[in-house]
Amino acid sequence: MGSLKSFDKFLNKIDSALVTMKEESEWASTILDEGQTAKVYYYHTKDENVKRIIKETVNSLYDWEMPNHPEDLSFFINGEVWLATSSHERECYIFPKKWEVGEIMNINGIDATIEEDE
Repeated sequence: MGSLKSFDKFLNKIDSALVTMKEESEWASTILDEGQTAKVYYYHTKDENVKRIIKETVNSLYDWEMPNHPEDLSFFINGEVWLATSSHERECYIFPKKWEVGEIMNINGIDATIEEDE
């Protein structure tokens, strides 16, 4: 997936919030081909400084793409994926609680398809 050197400066800015880094073949929005792995970084984002850095770093969720930024920004709540992106595919998946759906659908610019739980 390429060198991480191109975005070391960004990773260093949010290093204080790093929880862990894992070498994985699957994460919130991606499953790699057999035998392939990538470094997947997990951060706490409740820190106001980290929130600010994430918001100011790019203009779109889809800008989280190599070589300038880590790919596929995702957010978890209580260990469950809440938002997952596949940056190069320009796809974003949101897994809201039922009470959040109305708020999300009212965000300007959202082109959404709602899939009901089975």
